[in-house]
Amino acid sequence: MVKRNKLLILILTVGVFGIINTEMGVIGILPDIAEHFHISVSKAGWLVSAFALTVALCGPTMPLLFSKINRKAVMLLVLGIFLVGNIVSLFATNFTVALIARVIPAIFHPIYFSAAFTIAANTVKKEEAPKAVAKVLMGVSAGMVLGVPIASFLASSASLQTAMLFFAIVNALTFMATLLYFPSMPVKESLSYGAQVSVLRKKITWLSIGTVVLINSAIFGVYSYLAEYLKTVTKLSPTIVSLILVVFGVANIIGNIVAGKLLTKDVIKPVAAYPFLLGIVYIILFLTGQFTVPMVIITLVWGIFAGIGNNINQYWITSAAPEAPDFANGLFVTSANIGTTVGTAAGGVFISQLGTQYVILVGILSLILSLITIFLRVYRFAPVQKLSK
Repeated sequence: MVKRNKLLILILTVGVFGIINTEMGVIGILPDIAEHFHISVSKAGWLVSAFALTVALCGPTMPLLFSKINRKAVMLLVLGIFLVGNIVSLFATNFTVALIARVIPAIFHPIYFSAAFTIAANTVKKEEAPKAVAKVLMGVSAGMVLGVPIASFLASSASLQTAMLFFAIVNALTFMATLLYFPSMPVKESLSYGAQVSVLRKKITWLSIGTVVLINSAIFGVYSYLAEYLKTVTKLSPTIVSLILVVFGVANIIGNIVAGKLLTKDVIKPVAAYPFLLGIVYIILFLTGQFTVPMVIITLVWGIFAGIGNNINQYWITSAAPEAPDFANGLFVTSANIGTTVGTAAGGVFISQLGTQYVILVGILSLILSLITIFLRVYRFAPVQKLSK
């Protein structure tokens, strides 16, 4: 049973990796996309923010609509739709077509992620759930380690179409892995829609949602433009940019491992300290981002905190609504992507109005606001948090 559960979590991680390549891989090639379609980098950023906004809108509803269907069949459906979307994007010659080809798969994105987190948590003891979920979230980090920098490298050394082909190949491989090795998982019991939606009546749920939105805005409002920042502020070559993106991704995996251990021992202290620590990283980044060596070091530390932040976000919401894990995970996906949308859009505004260097301010402002929602939850609902652990 232990070996079977490990294989199950591995496949879920691979599935998340395949999907996140489509979602996040374009971050590393936004300048190339802008040049290909003859648009600004900030407009090309809508390939990130529109995808995230669609996921955010569909996050609570799509997992509910598919909650009674065999989980394996649902996952194959999602992966298949992503594969088709990638193929269309590969041949798109119009920016609107490319945007639509990303929005349609984004509708189904929350189904896979919600199921993956719930299944991972259910394969282990309750106290070990954060570690199991952290392993699945490593698929997100792996997407950054491989998807973002490899896409950037392929676009700069070969062509933009080659980078898009990489997305399609990865999704095809994850589809086959799921088809061959993932066991059939019919849903035997499921909560009514009303019972799951009722968690929205709790103030702790909304405070948790606010925290996740702001933390994700702080992370991705800056990270979405990292390639552009390295190109225009640090003035690095495309090859070096790709290598630094790898550094961020590797650090993100380390952050997942660290977070899994932190959240099984304590919850409140890491969450309360998080905005302060990431804020310090951003301040240093703002002051030294034009220098190559400091930028590499800061990117490493920043990547670790980004990985920790992903795990904090997921746990913060699911611990607020443990009675409805599927819906809570859907809320996590929605909240995280609203944060990505807001952060990326705000980052584009800051870049167009003030310059690329000032995109850091989006992260700092988001972190300051997140301290308010964290403080309110910690001091108003401490007994509930202890029970949820």
